[in-house]
Amino acid sequence: MATRSTIALEFADGTIGQVYCHWDGYLSHNGKMLMEYYSNPFVLRDLIDLGSLSSLHPQIGTKHPFSMFEANMTQDEYANLYRDMTTFYGRDRGETGTEFQVAHTFEEFFEQADGCGAEFYYVMKDGVWYTGAIYEVDGLVAKGLVPLAAALETLQVEG
Repeated sequence: MATRSTIALEFADGTIGQVYCHWDGYLSHNGKMLMEYYSNPFVLRDLIDLGSLSSLHPQIGTKHPFSMFEANMTQDEYANLYRDMTTFYGRDRGETGTEFQVAHTFEEFFEQADGCGAEFYYVMKDGVWYTGAIYEVDGLVAKGLVPLAAALETLQVEG
């Protein structure tokens, strides 16, 4: 079962660009990956500009087959070529209507995250990653923001 999340960037004008991510939205996957590979706001903007994604990986990568079935490859062949590349609905599967959403307030941002079924959300604000959850989750504020670094630290202490 998917753990949905949203990934967002607060723009210079105060609006927030947000994309949906279908897989692995929990802190120990998307949270860690965002901190490690997407802490540069320019790289994050490149990610968000490509729209909603199926799964987040260390690299934005290039257009590639959406799955091993589309590529007519074995799972190992597909993984060897594309495992580090993020998979996007628009770029890689040709879907339309997957562009990032713009929120004008954090309240609207939370509504958009909730509306797409996200459990977790991540937003970079002033160069710092924040996270939260739509529902009550240990260590996170429901419909609020906590620094992602602190949430990840708590996760390591508990684990």
